[in-house]
Amino acid sequence: MRVKGSTPTRNRRKKILKAAKGYFGSKHLLYRTANEQVMHSLKYSYIGRKQTKREMRKLWIARINAAVRPYDLSYSKFMHGLKLANINVNRKMLSEVAIHDAEGFKAIVDAAKNALDAAK
Repeated sequence: MRVKGSTPTRNRRKKILKAAKGYFGSKHLLYRTANEQVMHSLKYSYIGRKQTKREMRKLWIARINAAVRPYDLSYSKFMHGLKLANINVNRKMLSEVAIHDAEGFKAIVDAAKNALDAAK
């Protein structure tokens, strides 16, 4: 007696076709093309999650740089001043403070400037 394995095979194929729902052309109709596209899509989504982190860090750095320029500092000197002043705030929070709390950010900039002046 041969084994046909219809239920597991059908369920596996249905899972792929459900994941391919909304794809263009035969990519959502035919199992083989749908499977190829779903595998590519999963790879792209994995890569995209890493790229999102990079893009957000670049955005935070650009915001911090724009916020410290009026105080006659560059981003790199500001970050060095923070390190000298032992202020451990991540870039995401620094950019949020720069956007929402101007007075608080000015205090952080002043502390970084004082640490830079003391190091000279």
